Amino acid sequence: MSDVKAVQDLVQKHHALKKEIAKVIIGQEEVIEQILLSIYTGGHSLLIGVPGLAKTLMVNTIAQTLGLDFKRIQFTPDLMPSDILGSEVLDKDRNFKFIKGPVFANIILADEINRTPPKTQAALLEAMQERAVTVAGHQYKLELPYFVLATQNPIEQEGTYPLPEAQLDRFMFAIKLGYPSVEEEIQVVKATTSDESIILNTLFSADAIREIQQLIRRVPIADNVVDYTVRLVSKTRPDQETAPDFIKNYVDWGAGPRASQNLVLAAKAHAVVHGKFAPDIEDIKAVAPGILRHRILKNYKAEAEGISEDHLIAELMK
Repeated sequence: MSDVKAVQDLVQKHHALKKEIAKVIIGQEEVIEQILLSIYTGGHSLLIGVPGLAKTLMVNTIAQTLGLDFKRIQFTPDLMPSDILGSEVLDKDRNFKFIKGPVFANIILADEINRTPPKTQAALLEAMQERAVTVAGHQYKLELPYFVLATQNPIEQEGTYPLPEAQLDRFMFAIKLGYPSVEEEIQVVKATTSDESIILNTLFSADAIREIQQLIRRVPIADNVVDYTVRLVSKTRPDQETAPDFIKNYVDWGAGPRASQNLVLAAKAHAVVHGKFAPDIEDIKAVAPGILRHRILKNYKAEAEGISEDHLIAELMK
């Protein structure tokens, strides 16, 4: 199949997929779009939202419609690396046998990742980066496609272990999940308090998603769009001459080169699902908030004045 035909095919399947997900998940179109973009590009996402916004249901629904294996890990302060990676046990013949942990699935929901100590966080982050886990000196490959969706609760920060900036950078998107509108909440309440069962159709497969990930990387991008992307990211760094005054005033640390790479990949995916054969600057702007918001470290002055990362990104793109 030619790439042109593959793009047209993906546009149709993407619309069908969103309709299928909407049978279960009401509203949250932007959140679903960003999760799908990160799956199409092989990235991972961090979902930030208060409890009760159907994060687990959303990820489970997406996994079902994509035809992928899904596991949920609830992160707690006593969770050990072996609880997620797996461990070696002695079998009846006195031989060591590796029992796989829940990290061996296509889609992992790492629920409340900031509730577990750094050692366990690091074990998951190795799996995310290397697509493999090491147990007792043996490396075990994870099945592709492999996608981690971690959630963080922005309230109740007592007794939590916030992810360090270097580890936050491993996530392609940081996606903010808000409350539904009144109309959407009415629909949610009606749908979840009746006995109606919903049958979801599987529209993709693991192989199809791997092909999409390769297709996205083959999408061409103009030099001026790459130039805009790199300049936009460099302006988030307060020590650069090109950084505007408000960045120098409110930011301690800006985004690194991984932000530029992720912006280009996400823009390619954004262009393709909207029927374009190459991304433009508008595609970069569309994906920039989700890719930059967790890579900008504000200073105490920004905190004191209530200035958000999203506000700084919006100002940068003007």
